[in-house]
Amino acid sequence: MVNDSLDSIRHQTRFVLHIVERDIFKRMGTTAMMVAIFCWLDQVPFAISLLILLPPFEVAAAIAVRKLPKEDAEISKRFISFVWFLQIGSTIVYLSPAFHLTLQGTAPMFLAAFLWLSGIFVHITNTFFSMPFYNWTLMLPSFSAAFGVLWMAAQMEQNPETRSQWFVAMTMLVVYVFNTFETLHKQTDTHRALDRARKEANNRLKELESLTRHDSLTGLLNRRGFDLSLADLLNRTGPNPSVAVFLLDLDGFKPINDTYSHDAGDMVLKTIGDRLTEMVSGHGCAARFGGDEFALVLKDRVDQAAALEFGRKLVLSIQQPIHHSGRALQVSASVGVALAATGKETVGNLCTAADQAMYRAKGSHGAKVVLYEAESFTRRTSLEDRRTILRAMERGEIRPFYQPKVDLKTGAIYGHEALARWVRPDTGVIPPSAFLPQINELGLQGDFLLYMAGRVLADIDTLIEEQLFPGDISINIPEIALATRSGRRDFRKLLDQHPAARLQLTLEITEDVFIQRATDTIMESIARFRRMGLRVALDDFGTGFASFQHLRQLEFDELKIDPSFLHGLGTDKRAEVIVSGFLSMAAGLGVSVVAEGIETTGQLAILQRLGCAYGQGFYFGRAGPFEEFRERVCSETARRAVHKEQLRQA
Repeated sequence: MVNDSLDSIRHQTRFVLHIVERDIFKRMGTTAMMVAIFCWLDQVPFAISLLILLPPFEVAAAIAVRKLPKEDAEISKRFISFVWFLQIGSTIVYLSPAFHLTLQGTAPMFLAAFLWLSGIFVHITNTFFSMPFYNWTLMLPSFSAAFGVLWMAAQMEQNPETRSQWFVAMTMLVVYVFNTFETLHKQTDTHRALDRARKEANNRLKELESLTRHDSLTGLLNRRGFDLSLADLLNRTGPNPSVAVFLLDLDGFKPINDTYSHDAGDMVLKTIGDRLTEMVSGHGCAARFGGDEFALVLKDRVDQAAALEFGRKLVLSIQQPIHHSGRALQVSASVGVALAATGKETVGNLCTAADQAMYRAKGSHGAKVVLYEAESFTRRTSLEDRRTILRAMERGEIRPFYQPKVDLKTGAIYGHEALARWVRPDTGVIPPSAFLPQINELGLQGDFLLYMAGRVLADIDTLIEEQLFPGDISINIPEIALATRSGRRDFRKLLDQHPAARLQLTLEITEDVFIQRATDTIMESIARFRRMGLRVALDDFGTGFASFQHLRQLEFDELKIDPSFLHGLGTDKRAEVIVSGFLSMAAGLGVSVVAEGIETTGQLAILQRLGCAYGQGFYFGRAGPFEEFRERVCSETARRAVHKEQLRQA
């Protein structure tokens, strides 16, 4: 019990000082009585010592009461130690009369000593029962005093007693009985004080909880309160709950606020809140998300027709005039509706769906109520999507797959391109087209780049440690790593952690980066990366918006022809002319060319005839995980060793 937490001891210290302040007159009376008794017993020196020792403790306690901080958390360890020292010191002084009485060596004095000790026991145990730290630490010297008194009595010969000594013993008995009942009474007082404090704390917690869950203007739930209520409702309703969520945005509210003052606007919001509360009374809850946006949830089983009908009633109710200062103010509302029909929906999914439906209602000319139907809405990314993607990266579910890049003359694999794949335990491999748009929309390009590049560099380091030559490894670089100082700094810091692996990297950028940010910054970033030993490739060439001026200014090592230009090879003469032009341009610029998307023998033959040096595509192999990548590198390393040995022998 002594090992209570510091917060608990702080709380106990506050109530100890409350008791000290409350019982001061009782202690003064007790001290006066003991001084009188010892004077009557001709023990004047000891009586004087009590008068000298006890007042300093009382003065120090009074100072501590005045210095007590308002909050428990502000009570320092030094302050606690000071209060504890005062309690221990005063307790020892109050125990000393028991020893002095025992020294008289008579039965009534020994009885008086034990009655005095028993009174102290009762006072400590009943006064400090709810404060274990102080209760047990104060009882230790008390128990020790009791054993000491017994030991002294056993060692002494009994002296003849007097009537006055028996009178003292009887007085001690009366004091003991009085002290017992008085302590019990004070214990009740302490209980009441603790109950009052507990009730005050609970009331404050309820007030704080209400403030964190309710809108201060309308009294409706706020966004947090609504989410918690909806989550609880979804958990309790089970399968096929048919819970309906309505999201409302007021139309025409801003002109009222601007024209007739904020008081008029507040009146409108309060009235709308009252109407919504009345409409869902007993069947759900209403909330204000902020501004002029409201939400409702119906917990009764609601189908699509009933939800749309209720939404129309909402619109009609909100359109009713609101009278303020002799004026009839009127607003309308656009309502989005989402149904939880499967029992698997989450709060985030339902609110996002209702939000999309509400925006469609707001943008339409006729409909004021729109029901969300997944097949007719383009799914929008949400915070839940963000958490899911970040969690997938933390778990290593998103990882690089490697597609081989081939020398078209020899058929040898000279490198790979690292492509992102999401390997989910439940659905298997997900292609990048299913999650890269979400990463871009959520602004996670920087995080994703550092994560993917880190995985690729670690894979390259693994192969190098195994004395395998991975060749040229391409990774796609988003605009953020080239056009922002922070992005460039973070990426460079990652590269510095892998000095050997970075020399195998080729950074693939698209033409679009030139029209999105300052060209000078892009050029500077590319130049810096090339000085670090990295190669740069211009990806998806011909599909972006770069001008030939950009191509002349840009320092790059490789040009990658987009697969769309290869589809017509062998069937469309224009495709061959365009590819031939790209190859001539690359030769003039002194850069190599990689044709992406090679799928057929015919495409390969034409590219070889046109003089294209490198290519990649399904014809040579699909992107595979690290294990397949490692096997290809092992095979290619072995093939090169054999070829080298053959050349040496020749």
